[in-house]
Amino acid sequence: MPARTAAPAIDPATPPRHDWSRAEVLALLELPFNDLLHRAASVHRAHFDPAEVQVSTLLSVKTGGCPEDCGYCPQAARYHTGVDATKLMSTDAVVEKARQAKAAGASRFCMGAAWRSPKDRDIPKVAAMIAEVKALGLETCATLGMLSGDQARALKDAGLDYYNHNLDTAPEFYGEVIHTREYQDRLDTLAHVRDTGMKTCCGGIVGMGESRGQRAGLLQTLATLPAHPDSVPINRLVQVEGTPLSGTAELDPFEFVRTIAVARILMPRSMVRLSAGRESMSDELQALCFLAGANSIFYGEKLLTTGNPDTERDLALFARLGLRPMQVVEQGSTVHADVLEPVSAQMPAGRPCAAA
Repeated sequence: MPARTAAPAIDPATPPRHDWSRAEVLALLELPFNDLLHRAASVHRAHFDPAEVQVSTLLSVKTGGCPEDCGYCPQAARYHTGVDATKLMSTDAVVEKARQAKAAGASRFCMGAAWRSPKDRDIPKVAAMIAEVKALGLETCATLGMLSGDQARALKDAGLDYYNHNLDTAPEFYGEVIHTREYQDRLDTLAHVRDTGMKTCCGGIVGMGESRGQRAGLLQTLATLPAHPDSVPINRLVQVEGTPLSGTAELDPFEFVRTIAVARILMPRSMVRLSAGRESMSDELQALCFLAGANSIFYGEKLLTTGNPDTERDLALFARLGLRPMQVVEQGSTVHADVLEPVSAQMPAGRPCAAA
């Protein structure tokens, strides 16, 4: 067992590191559990109010029919998962869902489409959605697959705040999960997004059969990007019958918490988000994740094709833990979202933000 060492003093003004080695990240993952949580919680408190959780809502604006072969994804056309392909939603329908999300306390609205990459003719339609949602006072996020530089600029010009494009796993394990898109393709899309000045949302999925060393590889890759992702979704694999990863051995819950904690230490100023897989997490496991530095969730009855805890459960958990939604900043003023109201509308099916 590694020797216990005192957590280093934390100066929030110190710039985050971008030179983490794989060995350093693995050493963090292997710390005694209590020591790791103490260190992660200390980093969290140095940069954020630990009682605040950023709340996002995710809507599938175009579901199913994806030509890729991501082994976890129920929206791949080649797998028989019961997900039917749909056309792109209308702008009016998307805006109505965004209004419901804002009324429920969400501060960010993410729109996901099951594309390998959008066609140029799709961009003006998505741009119209972004502009209308932005006009409601919500932060906007999209996950549409790979982007060219021109496409990224068009979305930025429409008012898009965040673009989600995940690395999914470590470079050396990627080929075990996906064969229709290269790792470099993902890095290229992130570069196009950063070049426009948009914020990036980028994380991965754990529990796909990877080793602890490979989880360290994912975290190291994220933490050594030219700029840390502004949001880092950490997803626990949701096993969907009909996908190649159905039947994978479930990840130890404490290993998931370790992953959250190390993400917080490596990327101290990023939002670390509990994303897909939260439906199957106990309240106790979620509480440990918040203690370890998670400070963002997706809120709503459905997280695309996978379940999400219903709003009543989230409200009750927040109350039990003394947590509150982060303030919503709207047109220069601050709105205190002290109370979340449940959303009654069912969110359409689609793929988790992690799958883009």
